[in-house]
Amino acid sequence: MQLERQDYGEAILIKVDERRIDAAVAIQFKDRLRELAGTEPARVVLDVTQVDFLDSSGLGAVVAAMKQLGAGRKLELAGLSPMVEKVFRLTRMDTVFTIHKDASAAVVGLAHVT
Repeated sequence: MQLERQDYGEAILIKVDERRIDAAVAIQFKDRLRELAGTEPARVVLDVTQVDFLDSSGLGAVVAAMKQLGAGRKLELAGLSPMVEKVFRLTRMDTVFTIHKDASAAVVGLAHVT
């Protein structure tokens, strides 16, 4: 599971470099996301621009990852394809997550930290 972390001071951006988040990779996705998210900062933005398929196992992994962040931390989503957005809308998870049009919109105003 290819995930890449970028730090923005008050937030981190984790980019998913995979086309699918499904039953075959759900556990690996959740574990890798937990590893990259660490314990700070409070905002974690998951950039799923490259993801064009998300099944119920993938959705469950995203929800589990949100819960693993713990109190006071927030998982936000960016760059949902029409198919992935439909999954979130049909399951009403679009009311649970903050969803940004793209990663740039999610981190606007935050300085990139190297």
